[in-house]
Amino acid sequence: MMIFSLWQFCLLSLLLSYGVIELQASHHVYSNLQTTQLTSTHPQAKDPYRTGYHFQPRKNWINDPNGPLIYKGIYHLFYQYNPSSVVWGNIVWAHSTSTDLVNWIPHEAAIYPSILSDINGCWSGSVTILPGGKPAILYTGINPDKEQVQNLAFPKNLSDPFLREWVKVPQNPLMAPTQANQINASSFRDPTTAWLGPDKRWRLIIGSKRNQRGLAILYRSKDFMHWTKAKHPLYSTPKNGMWECPDFFPVSKTKLLGLDTSAIGPDVKHVLKVSLDNTRKEYYTIGTYNVSKDIYIPDDGSIESDSGLRYDYGKFYASKTFFDSAKNRRILWGWINESSSVSGDIKKGWSGLQAIPRTIVLDKSGKQLVQWPVVELEKLRTKEVKLPSTLLKGGSLHEVIGVTAAQADVDVAFEISDLKKAEVTDPSWTNAQLLCSKKGTSVKGALGPFGLLAFVSKDLKEKTAIFYRIFKSHNNNNKYVVLMCSDQSRSSLNPDNDMTTYGAFVNVDPLYEKLSLRSLIDHSIVESFGGKGKACITARVYPTLAVDGDTHLYAFNYGSESVKIAGSAWSMKTAKIN
Repeated sequence: MMIFSLWQFCLLSLLLSYGVIELQASHHVYSNLQTTQLTSTHPQAKDPYRTGYHFQPRKNWINDPNGPLIYKGIYHLFYQYNPSSVVWGNIVWAHSTSTDLVNWIPHEAAIYPSILSDINGCWSGSVTILPGGKPAILYTGINPDKEQVQNLAFPKNLSDPFLREWVKVPQNPLMAPTQANQINASSFRDPTTAWLGPDKRWRLIIGSKRNQRGLAILYRSKDFMHWTKAKHPLYSTPKNGMWECPDFFPVSKTKLLGLDTSAIGPDVKHVLKVSLDNTRKEYYTIGTYNVSKDIYIPDDGSIESDSGLRYDYGKFYASKTFFDSAKNRRILWGWINESSSVSGDIKKGWSGLQAIPRTIVLDKSGKQLVQWPVVELEKLRTKEVKLPSTLLKGGSLHEVIGVTAAQADVDVAFEISDLKKAEVTDPSWTNAQLLCSKKGTSVKGALGPFGLLAFVSKDLKEKTAIFYRIFKSHNNNNKYVVLMCSDQSRSSLNPDNDMTTYGAFVNVDPLYEKLSLRSLIDHSIVESFGGKGKACITARVYPTLAVDGDTHLYAFNYGSESVKIAGSAWSMKTAKIN
């Protein structure tokens, strides 16, 4: 268990408040790891930042989603959890189930330290559905020598749709670093869902590094018990460090449906996602899986760096997908950590939550993925407020009246009739986040900023802006660049919070398409989907004035040229979670 002395706590809070350090999941090994079971005490009453429809336990620390799956019609979410504190440590596999991905029932921890190969920690992993429908958990354990090894567990009772008890196999660990296999014992974690090849052998990858080369180490097995390391990784890249929480899965080139993890064929592309421990950002590439050679080849221009593709350009890490066989869709989960200080987390009594689960498909261009909140979320919508087509003149604000602004779902689209006055891009504008920081909400342009203001206080001193800007390409007068921003710089009067601005370029053409924007607003989080899910940005905000009933919602246009807006907004009912 992690314990702070008073002076350590004060120092840590000070460093966090000035942005010197940021609280993240650590991979330090604690020899005195506790195996306390999940408790059911209630959170602090009237917590203005606790979400109404995002998944989060009743208290304490949460991070990576582990091995989500569907079994006998029940959705399962396992996740990294500290049952003892609001900071990382004492990690177990917490477990909740649902019939609709919206309302959740908690269970006892599924996996917790109990054997030599996980006695110092039960870290991330995945679930694979074996032939016959039997689930199997593969996870990283920390052994007495502080080495990262891979363990296997099966359900104790397959007739139990809630899978409440799991049994670790006596052969554990099944995969371990040795001098012969040249694996870094401190960088060997997070096994993926396994896939079955045409040769009837199972395959999976494990995140690792050699020096600063990120590795997706490939293992094969005939029986899911005895695993052999391949002579080569599935894929690797120099100079980006440890690859955490890798994910490898197929996507259809022809249908807007998900595919089983073992699917291959001419109409299939593959996605490799890695979470970079060095930067705490995730990147994915789209490419081809060469089955005969067991290697992954990214498409040209598909890279794992700041100019690469990301699921989410804000707070989003350690994500994991699974195939929902009941509805033929692939669903993405992601961990959203805090932007508040440690002292703020301690006061709240909790830290971290999960993003709304998202469906994920290949865009028709074949060059990126498209995400959208699962349709089940819409059952929480109530009190629809229609926003008829309205002209937002330059410098105007339009308050959205009639919705619960602190807990809402807003889906709008913007239309620009005249793009002639768009500002021309500068060749140096390659980093969307830096550009959004430079051209924030207060910087007036021709076409933008226009969008939504969430968590707005009555006097406008606090506000979180999600907006677009449109530029004309310096390379082509007939091509336009669309920038999407989430500006938290004025989200709170509390200086202890991280108020970073995020940004993404959105691959839409405003000549022929409206600019859609959907924002899920939930007390301390704004999840925004731009361009019908082509770009997503998640932000955590902790206003001091704009809380609960004192929160307002606006559509705005601070650009000089007029734009049209139309859409709807809904108040959101509170989900039943834990």
